[in-house]
Amino acid sequence: MRDISVTRAVIKIGTNTICDETGQVDSEYLDGIARQVLELERLGIQSIIVTSGAIGSGSSELKLDDVQKDIPHKQACAAVGQAALMLTYREVFARHDKSVGQLLLTYDAFSDRKVYLNLRKTVDALFELGVIPIVNENDVISTDEIGATFGDNDKLSALVASKVDADLLILLTDVDGLYDRNPETDQDARFIDTVDEITKDIEMMAGGGTSGRSKGGMKTKINAARIAMGAGCNTVIANGRAENVIVRIVRGETVGTFFSAKALYTNRERWILYASPRGKITVDAGAEEALRDGGSLLPCGITSVEGRFKAGDVVRISTFAKGVVNFPSGEIMQLKAACEKEKKKGNGKVHNDSVVLDHCNIVFHD
Repeated sequence: MRDISVTRAVIKIGTNTICDETGQVDSEYLDGIARQVLELERLGIQSIIVTSGAIGSGSSELKLDDVQKDIPHKQACAAVGQAALMLTYREVFARHDKSVGQLLLTYDAFSDRKVYLNLRKTVDALFELGVIPIVNENDVISTDEIGATFGDNDKLSALVASKVDADLLILLTDVDGLYDRNPETDQDARFIDTVDEITKDIEMMAGGGTSGRSKGGMKTKINAARIAMGAGCNTVIANGRAENVIVRIVRGETVGTFFSAKALYTNRERWILYASPRGKITVDAGAEEALRDGGSLLPCGITSVEGRFKAGDVVRISTFAKGVVNFPSGEIMQLKAACEKEKKKGNGKVHNDSVVLDHCNIVFHD
């Protein structure tokens, strides 16, 4: 048995798990999910479902399963499939006198601080009203996430878990968990029960590739586990078709592969780390050393500025960090130019002490 304490869980269901052999959403399977979610509710546990299946379901309905689709056609499939997907969720939960609420997200929801805070408030309000939040990426209007960026919603589910302070992320897929080798081709493959740290060896075990209608694979699930672990959220990768799998995981049964949490970042640090940067500031070696020693970034340490951003935006700092800027890109360029002008005077001193980034608003990721 595992020692798991849960008050809020995020349950991600992959495309190959939620769809039947024809590619349509499996209503009977989702009814089982609904029963388990309501069992968790009786145990005092709140559940958020992150669902895949919109593009897969739409492709099947439009008979485009075997067709190589560009982004507009994938978005069209998502538009058709999303309606069928949410209708099924609504119907199966209604059988149990429960309402569901749809949250369609893009990466901007995790990049803009105000949008992110509103997302948290909406989730809390849904729980207060007794509604089960159903989350999906907005494939119909999104282009970045529709490729391999989110990876069949694996990364999305981890970001949701980290942003709403979930204790447990459950990734339901079509395999039993992580193996040291591919069990389909190697009968001596060893099942990995617990992972305390995601090392290079663990990453190599994950391999790559996709399966069936799914965009993700084990590699994207390992990356999702890394995000959740850093937020203090335990993660389990398990076979979504195993009997009563969600309830068994929450009760501590040794189902699937368990990734133990290590809280590395505060809530604000997580927002900075996983926000989409609006630009980039490259700094010299002296500025990097000063930042790593606990200092802040001054204009004289900047070598270049890329992109257009405003004060309060998250930017990339060279290749080693992200941070929240105090000035818009245009003003930073002016401050940098003023610094260079003073240097050329040759007096050995630079009086421009404007702080471009405070150290408390910088998160290192290397």
